[in-house]
Amino acid sequence: LLGLCNNFAYVVMLSAAHDILEKQESKNSTSASDKLTVVFQAGNSSNSSGYDCSPVTTGAVLLADILPTLIIKLFAPFVIHKVPYGFRVLFCVAMAAASFLLVSFSSAVWISIVGVIFASISSGLGELSFLSLSVFFDRNVLEGWGSGTGGAGVAGSFLYSGLIQVGLSPQITLCIMLVVPFAMLVSYFGVLAPVPSLPQWRRSELEYAAVDSEEQQQLMDESEDEEQETSASEDRTMGSVTLKEKYYVIKGLVRFVAPLGLVYFAEYFINQGLMELLFFHNFFLSHAAQYRWYQTLYQIGVLVSRSSLYCIKFRRVWIFSLLQVVNGVFLLFAVRFQFLPSAWIVLVIILYEGLLGGAAYVNTFYFISKETESRYREFAMATASVGDSLGIALAGLVAFPVHKYFCSL
Repeated sequence: LLGLCNNFAYVVMLSAAHDILEKQESKNSTSASDKLTVVFQAGNSSNSSGYDCSPVTTGAVLLADILPTLIIKLFAPFVIHKVPYGFRVLFCVAMAAASFLLVSFSSAVWISIVGVIFASISSGLGELSFLSLSVFFDRNVLEGWGSGTGGAGVAGSFLYSGLIQVGLSPQITLCIMLVVPFAMLVSYFGVLAPVPSLPQWRRSELEYAAVDSEEQQQLMDESEDEEQETSASEDRTMGSVTLKEKYYVIKGLVRFVAPLGLVYFAEYFINQGLMELLFFHNFFLSHAAQYRWYQTLYQIGVLVSRSSLYCIKFRRVWIFSLLQVVNGVFLLFAVRFQFLPSAWIVLVIILYEGLLGGAAYVNTFYFISKETESRYREFAMATASVGDSLGIALAGLVAFPVHKYFCSL
């Protein structure tokens, strides 16, 4: 539930990227349900490119959706331990609700972009916090987190695409989605059963320095992996880890973070740099609808692979990086030379792309949790979350020159 609610706004903003950029151009349309269809079917009349380009690449929305997250993940692990988890969750809920309201009722694109930034802040701080929170529970909670974040992708993109497709306006669709921040609030404060060691409302090093011995023994009995767990007196919080220790933890995380970043660079280069250019004129969906359903198929692949920890685990994440780069290169040539005969082929490739990305994410954090010493684990889980965000941010930057090049052809 927390994984689903945390990533929901982020996914919706990416699915709505094309709509957000065309919002001002469509204000004079006669009805809210028709305005996006008119704009996207007509394309950009001033654009002579064969790619039906929008004036600004969807990579602009991607950057607004990821740069705040990246900044948070780069710096927050060093100071966030001073803020108890309860306050973090309340802040994330407020930011997510504000993002839906701003994008829904904005009268200008820049206001919508501010709403996207709020969604990014909520998602970034939430992911960092919930991954850190997982160390207070059995390691198997990562399976639930992975499934939840994957489910957020499918639910967010599918609901947005589906509701727009049946005729609801983007404004009404985003207002309906305000139920998700409320669900996060209920999930954390009403459903989650906190352990005694969890710093909920205050951060006392003495109070939270140890995990109850009976609770620790129960966790060790539930999984063979827990055989290497340290004694119950060890500190699990970030606050007791020195800067020197944090440096060595970060150094050891590079082998996990680098492949994860490469996977996400390749897939978001596809998602926000190439997807909007993979437009098939003789297809039953409009350009905007094709873009939205590309996003939906991608998220379905992510859901399936992020749930795969229940069945199989992969230690060599670099394999996913290599395969994802191959995907990106192939689709780059497909955009340039337009040799793919149908959008159906692209849909299959996008589904496969999502499978690779989701598998890389969930396996990376599983093995970080498994191979990191107990007292460093909370810091390591928070810090490693920067990998995917760094790759996504770089992909957003690369999307701009790629968009400019193809739209000038």
